[in-house]
Amino acid sequence: MLAKTYSATVDGITAIPVTIEVNVQPIQQGSGRMVIVGLPDSSVKESYSRVAAALANSGIKLPNENVTINLAPGDIRKEGTGFDLPIALGILMANAIVTTTFSERFMLVGELSLDGHLQPIRGALPIAIKARELGYEGLIVPRENAHEAAVVNRLKVYGAENVLEIKDFLSGKMDVLQPLDIDTRAEFFAHQNDFPLDFADVKGQENVKRAFEVAAAGGHNLIMVGPPGAGKSMMARRLPSILPPLSLAESLETTQIHSVAGKLKGGTGLITERPFQAPHHTVSQVALVGGGANPMPGELSLAHNGVLFLDELPEFPRACLEVLRQPLEDRKITVSRAKYSIDYPCNVMFVASMNPCPCGYYNHPTKPCQCTPGQIHKYLNKISGPLLDRIDIQIEITPLSFNDLSRTQPGEPSAVIRERVIRARQIQEERYRAHPGIHCNAQMTPALMRQYATPAPQDMAMLREVINRLQLSARAYDRILRLARTIADLEGAPTIQTHHLAEAVGYRNLDRESWGE
Repeated sequence: MLAKTYSATVDGITAIPVTIEVNVQPIQQGSGRMVIVGLPDSSVKESYSRVAAALANSGIKLPNENVTINLAPGDIRKEGTGFDLPIALGILMANAIVTTTFSERFMLVGELSLDGHLQPIRGALPIAIKARELGYEGLIVPRENAHEAAVVNRLKVYGAENVLEIKDFLSGKMDVLQPLDIDTRAEFFAHQNDFPLDFADVKGQENVKRAFEVAAAGGHNLIMVGPPGAGKSMMARRLPSILPPLSLAESLETTQIHSVAGKLKGGTGLITERPFQAPHHTVSQVALVGGGANPMPGELSLAHNGVLFLDELPEFPRACLEVLRQPLEDRKITVSRAKYSIDYPCNVMFVASMNPCPCGYYNHPTKPCQCTPGQIHKYLNKISGPLLDRIDIQIEITPLSFNDLSRTQPGEPSAVIRERVIRARQIQEERYRAHPGIHCNAQMTPALMRQYATPAPQDMAMLREVINRLQLSARAYDRILRLARTIADLEGAPTIQTHHLAEAVGYRNLDRESWGE
């Protein structure tokens, strides 16, 4: 007898529908055998053992039979343990233990433990999105995944504890499971603007806080150079508190990535704050950009629509840093291997910090540097020129004086800075409304720069002199113009003026010929 159930597998951050066809043939002698076809990986091949034990321990006895399971389409690799539940229901339907036509209206996904209970799976949100897109009435998932999947409206999401509940539900006992109803918009807006860290805690460093404001207003990358204890990490961790709030579309896309990576906690719906990822400098290249034998998003994609912070940048392996160059430019990363090719989004603000030299005290006002010029030069050369060119703001941090440290008056709070940032972003959203995919000044194309970031002739002459004196690259020239446009937006100025360019040039500290000598 043949039965069909419906599920999905995750590819990148999207889901691909999969039909599970189960055919059983009773046998009189010997032991039955099971075959799974359709490009299953090892975890899918192990599925039948888990399913058989789960059904037996749930009091469901199966006849001695040969079972053939086909996962269609057969040219797509199937991964993960989420096919346990649809395989189990397919076997029950093929043996007439469950007789229902409801199965065609539902998509099922879930891992079975040996006692018949459902275990959470990765990627419930993109699967729910695909189920709604394909017109299914509902989606049945483990209870721990129900809240995550239920943020998709116009789809009934049922969270189940065990296989017996689903057996009874699909047999017509509709009151066994109830759909989880969530007001997605109400939940999303209820949890925004809740930041445990605030720029009011930062004493002094007004020029650095201004650099962070400009970076947030235009979506610019930023690097801080300064001695240990100057507050580099402290300020970086407060950056999300001044960024514009996530839109619902950005939140959904960000949550999809974290869902696929298995990073969502049980009972979590949408991510409502911009992510902040700060991997340790021992991170591997695969962990940073994604991939692996079973492809997963890396730290770069987990920071999508948020901040990727690399502390002590020169300590990261050179290969890891160089692989960031193209994704920072394209805002997506393509992971290509022999068996697969996957695109992950990575529209991030890249923020980094580093010491100015191996001992950390080069240019320190009171502590002498113990490093030779050769050691300083070698240390700085760990960061390649092309990578530095992709960082719009390069700011030097000096340690605070005792008067600044002892000041009891709090600094400007994040909420006030955020209001200015939001106003500047609104100007940019209106400016680029007719250009899909462009949302902030950091994303401007050369054509848009000619249209919106061209200074007056006298200002261009001043900029030409600075570019020639500092011997800046063409990419650095573009960065200065983008920064000047953002500074003008913060001021509400329609055109770029001389003082906007002057401030923008001041954020290219590492381009000075004297720096590091």
